[in-house]
Amino acid sequence: MKADENPERGAAGGPRPAWAESSALLREYYDTEWGLPVRDARGVYERIVLEGFQSGLSWETVLRKRPAFRAAFSGFDPEVVAGFGEADVERLMADAGIIRNRRKIDAAIVNARATVALAEAGDDLGELVWSFRPDDPRAPAETAPSQSPESAALSKELKRRGFVFVGPVTMYALMEAIGIVEHRL
Repeated sequence: MKADENPERGAAGGPRPAWAESSALLREYYDTEWGLPVRDARGVYERIVLEGFQSGLSWETVLRKRPAFRAAFSGFDPEVVAGFGEADVERLMADAGIIRNRRKIDAAIVNARATVALAEAGDDLGELVWSFRPDDPRAPAETAPSQSPESAALSKELKRRGFVFVGPVTMYALMEAIGIVEHRL
C-alpha cells in the first residue's frame, strides 16, 4: 500500500495532522519519515540545516528543494561542508534550486564545522541531540507546544558548542521530526 492510500496512519503511528494533509508531498513525508528516529550525526546535521532553512517558510518549500539541497551541500556530509569557503557560498547563493539566504547558508557551514568539532572531541551530534529526550516523550497533539524546556536546553547546549540558527522553536521542530518527542491525536 502506498503511503497516500492510508489516511489513517503515518510514520508516527497515528492519524495525519492537518498540515500533513495539504499536499501529496507532505503526506508522503509524514507517512514515511516524520517522527521516525534519526540518530546518526549526518542525518541529524541534515535535519538541523533543513529546519534552519525552513525558518519563516513552509516545510513544503524545503521538501520540494531537498534534492537540490542534498546536491548543493554534498549530501550533507559535515566534513565536506565544513571545508566550504567563500567561493562555495557564492556558488550556493547563485543556486536557484535551493533557498538562497546568506545567513542560512552561512549557518549550514558553521553548523558543519561545529559537528566536526564535536566528533573531534569524541562526541556525536546524534547522541548529543537525543540526550535531550524528555522522560515522557509523548504529548497529545492538541496541546503540542512550539517549544519545551528540553528544546530550550538543547538550543542552549548547541549554541555553547558553536551551532547557530538553533533556537528553541527550531529545535522543538527538529525533536518532533526525528522522533525525540511524539504527538498523538
